Amino acid sequence: MSPQSKEIVAKIGGMSCAMCAKTVEETLRRLPGVYDAAVNIATEKARIVYDPSKIQLERIGEEIERIGYQFLGIEGEDEEKELKSTKRNLMVGWISGILLFSLKGVIYPEIQFLIASFAIAFAGAGIFKKAFGAIKNRTLTIEVMYATGISSAYISSLLATIGFIPQEFNFFPESVVLMSFLLLGRFLEERAKKRTGEAVKKLVALQAKEATVFREGREIRIPLTEVGVGETVLVKPGERIPVDGTVLEGESFVDESMITGEPLPSLKKGGDKVVGGTINRDSVLRIRAERIGKDSLLSQIIRVTELAMSSKTGVQRLADRIVVFFIPSVLIVAVICSLYWYFVNGSLFAFTTMLSVLVIACPCAFGLATPTAIAVSIGKAAESGILIRNAEAIEEAAKGTIVLFDKTGTLTRGELSVVKIESFGLPENDLLRLAASAERFSEHPVAKAIVRKAKEAGIELLEPERFTTIPGKGITAKIESKEVILGNSEFLRESGLDAEGEGVFLAVNGKLGGRFLISDTIKESSGEAIKLLKEMGLKVGIVTGDKSGVAEEIGKALGVDFVVSEVLPNKKAEVVRDFQNKNEAVIFVGDGINDAPALAQANVGIAIGNAEDIAIESGSVALLRDDPVEVVRFLRLCRKTMAKVRQNLFWALFYNAVLIPFAGGLSFALFSIPFRPEWSAGAMALSSFSVVTNSLSLRRVSI
Repeated sequence: MSPQSKEIVAKIGGMSCAMCAKTVEETLRRLPGVYDAAVNIATEKARIVYDPSKIQLERIGEEIERIGYQFLGIEGEDEEKELKSTKRNLMVGWISGILLFSLKGVIYPEIQFLIASFAIAFAGAGIFKKAFGAIKNRTLTIEVMYATGISSAYISSLLATIGFIPQEFNFFPESVVLMSFLLLGRFLEERAKKRTGEAVKKLVALQAKEATVFREGREIRIPLTEVGVGETVLVKPGERIPVDGTVLEGESFVDESMITGEPLPSLKKGGDKVVGGTINRDSVLRIRAERIGKDSLLSQIIRVTELAMSSKTGVQRLADRIVVFFIPSVLIVAVICSLYWYFVNGSLFAFTTMLSVLVIACPCAFGLATPTAIAVSIGKAAESGILIRNAEAIEEAAKGTIVLFDKTGTLTRGELSVVKIESFGLPENDLLRLAASAERFSEHPVAKAIVRKAKEAGIELLEPERFTTIPGKGITAKIESKEVILGNSEFLRESGLDAEGEGVFLAVNGKLGGRFLISDTIKESSGEAIKLLKEMGLKVGIVTGDKSGVAEEIGKALGVDFVVSEVLPNKKAEVVRDFQNKNEAVIFVGDGINDAPALAQANVGIAIGNAEDIAIESGSVALLRDDPVEVVRFLRLCRKTMAKVRQNLFWALFYNAVLIPFAGGLSFALFSIPFRPEWSAGAMALSSFSVVTNSLSLRRVSI
């Protein structure tokens, strides 16, 4: 791959099944200068990696158009044209079809021929263009089957009109209605598929178009593209913040719900980071612009979400392989059924049976079963502040068996607190009073944790008569005529005391009085997250670099199943690998920076942090809210998504397994009712539509 390679997401119109997507993919990959292409049938978008020095975007678009599909640009600005064209074709088809059926016994066959020819040439041109493009590329798509069915009915009608075959083979009305049903199915499917990408459209709508900046001592309103890094941007109450940056002046609540999913506004003041696309609620803010346009967090979210929607899961790749064999198999079945009924019930019944089989078979339902559900899920996640980088993460997360949390910054706040006090003879309150009084003037994080613990317990602190700090070891002080030594075990051993283990030890008048175990403050929602994960049937553990005693206390407080302590950051990946070797599907949750190797090794790596500083590139998933419960919401969404995929695949299998035999003559053999080609077309139209509609129901699920 060339260092000049460029990755884009382009909108492709006119695709109706997995074979259409495969045709576009293979065509693009054969072009010189195109290194990779992945097409998503649900979102109708293609991820294309190409070298602009070897092939122009216009050439790529021309090749897509050549095989019968529409290249609608990188932004998809012309995507509504196809829907409007389908509406127009649908109107022409149905008006012509109803006219032909209502006047079938009244008007001459020659008039029927003219009406049918116009309708098929005008409204059905797209179907035949795609069919010819597929045949030229040696690919069988659903359009080939549609075109075969429509043209067979039309040609037989033409031959009947000129007297070459009996008049009962006149299917002009049926050929037009057949085409109209197919167009109706396409229209309903396209309308539904458009809704799968609504989440991305909502994110795009959050991007500001203009900004107010200070230049030459005055405020001016300029397009966002003209704002430079380092410029001061003025944001008034009610306005959308146009850039990522740092607050220079002002204090105001900012609504970040559209980015992080956090419902409560966040107070921003001087020095705080803000994200473009969020809304300033109360007061004027002056912001230093730091990331603008394509470099902003919002642009990254949109880009990652679009790329994720273009990726494929293992289930989808399997469905695509099924579709490759499905269409040739249906063509063979249609021929076999036609031959059988030719000898049993005559040529007319054989012909209508062939048409019914060709039209009712629906590989589209297989092709749409997975990508539509995945696209809706990724979009819903993005709206909730959960950024999924690839579709595989959803499938893998749904299969997860164990969740491993890094401790610091993930389950804890990164702010030290006293998690346990051990007494070696002195009452606990006396220990805390002496330790906090000795540390009351220290700025050390450990000292602040002990003083805060004493204040929380309502203990009145004493004034030390003297105190001396020994850097890296501890403190000595005299309080109420008592000699107090406070520090680590090494410091107390230097004073001749038998102190072993971790924590902060306290000695009074040469005797050990107790010790304090210090660790991060546990986030309020961590315990709830662990409880919910265990209720989901998952094993939950902590992997941390902390000493075992402190780590075990945190683990006990949270209720995890196990703790792996004293693990260096670069060794956490080995812990993940050890669990994988025990046939566990591992989900690892970390801060996305220090835990990068573990996130990469896990079946699913989840980076958690604030929207302002999250490393989006880390892991398979990024959570923009610094809340462990978001892990639960993500896993719930994944499980519900894969349940929808299974429902869709079952429906696709059931539909084809039952209705193809019925169209092939089973309905006539059992009930003496021939399965009309128009019925087949109607059933096919509803099949794809039902799959997409079922996937769209994910938008309403609670996570």
